[in-house]
Amino acid sequence: MSKRNIVIEPDPILRKKSEPLEEVNNDLRKLMDEMLETMYEAPGIGLAAVQVGILKRLIVIDVSKDKEKKDPLFLINPEITFKSNKTSTYEEGCLSLPGHFAEVERPAECHLNFVDYNGNKKDIKANGLLATCIQHEIDHLDGILFIDHISKLKRDMIIKKLKKSKKELDKVIL
Repeated sequence: MSKRNIVIEPDPILRKKSEPLEEVNNDLRKLMDEMLETMYEAPGIGLAAVQVGILKRLIVIDVSKDKEKKDPLFLINPEITFKSNKTSTYEEGCLSLPGHFAEVERPAECHLNFVDYNGNKKDIKANGLLATCIQHEIDHLDGILFIDHISKLKRDMIIKKLKKSKKELDKVIL
């Protein structure tokens, strides 16, 4: 398996809406495996296909705390069917906005329909960190970043820092 490169904000692809997948096949399973490897290595707990440059409605998640016992979720064409009125706040970060974090308030619970790794239709009820992670990653599929849920001032500061660090990386040293 090969690791994928993670797209960093302000890349315009991160603001595009992802398209549904038509079928689960070996090529898609290979992509999901590569995304999972990329996410673990980063390290992160969620990764949307758009974050590796693929505009498809696909997410990998693993919020397990035990590094030895992994418990990945593969979400193909995920759709939230319920969000609770009760909210919770987590300090969120993002592999596409490295080194930047902000407190984001989201519904504390959500219900979700999706297709799994083997092509089976599933539904789950999620709360806590898993619910937050699912909502964060589905936002990616709709071109939304966690910084869109914070004040304009904080968002502008983060984007400015990301642009500056990207310019630094683009410089060539001879």
